[in-house]
Amino acid sequence: MNSKIILENIKIFAYHGVLPEETILGTYYIVNVELHADLSKATASDDLEDTINYAEVNDVIHQEMNVSSKLLEHVIGRIISKLETNFPQLSFIKVKLTKTRPPMHGEMKGVSIEMEKKL
Repeated sequence: MNSKIILENIKIFAYHGVLPEETILGTYYIVNVELHADLSKATASDDLEDTINYAEVNDVIHQEMNVSSKLLEHVIGRIISKLETNFPQLSFIKVKLTKTRPPMHGEMKGVSIEMEKKL
């Protein structure tokens, strides 16, 4: 059985960017994560050990968002790597990271990078 765990629109204040002011002032980011794994055992057992604890996934995301990086691609790469290591039962990881106030002209909701990996 293929199952998905989706963490949606996690709002985190962080300090990522190429420009010096981005690493000083910071801004809000929105993180979306989709994880695939066989969680069928948990449907019968009702035991947290038989699934992926999404609170722990959330902790990984927050930890990696706290590490300042120039590129959003680098942040996503770290999140994917840590999730892959911490949750070996995963078969697929997708991370979308949105910078809500990019330092560019024009009005917009943000700029996003999305990366996925089949395991």
